Amino acid sequence: MIYKVRIILDAKDDIFRDIEIDASNSMEEFHNAIAQAFGFLGNEMASFYTCDEEWIQDEEIALFDMSESGSDVRLMNETFLEDVLSENNPKLIYVYDFLNMWTFFVELADIVENVAGVSYPNLLFSFGELPETPPEKNFKAERADDFDFDDTLENYDDLDFDENWN
Repeated sequence: MIYKVRIILDAKDDIFRDIEIDASNSMEEFHNAIAQAFGFLGNEMASFYTCDEEWIQDEEIALFDMSESGSDVRLMNETFLEDVLSENNPKLIYVYDFLNMWTFFVELADIVENVAGVSYPNLLFSFGELPETPPEKNFKAERADDFDFDDTLENYDDLDFDENWN
């Protein structure tokens, strides 16, 4: 099956690309298709994140495992598009270049049959020019006032640590 996917830059202006890609492609191949569609070299760290309908991110699918001891991080080259994106879970978040935080919303638009003679991935439509620098992000907690800092650990003597705990 072929997925028709829209990838939208998280920016004030409308900047997006529509791509057709085989559902059996790896997430790494999808990453490469997105990077190429937006004109990136593809040599920076990147991750996909599963998310819910409100774009609240969940599980990371990383390009490389950067932990020293190995971890349970899902890797793009071991994960397939059809295992992550579906009609029931049509959204992903894609972050390219963690120093600059190019952030994209990825949404499954349609699932169609493979067309003979078409090479996939296929850039269907391109709208808007990528800015020279990524849009600024305002990182703030949604519910920061739910946490009362004054009510935490007011009396360290009550922690009951053994004096020689080392």
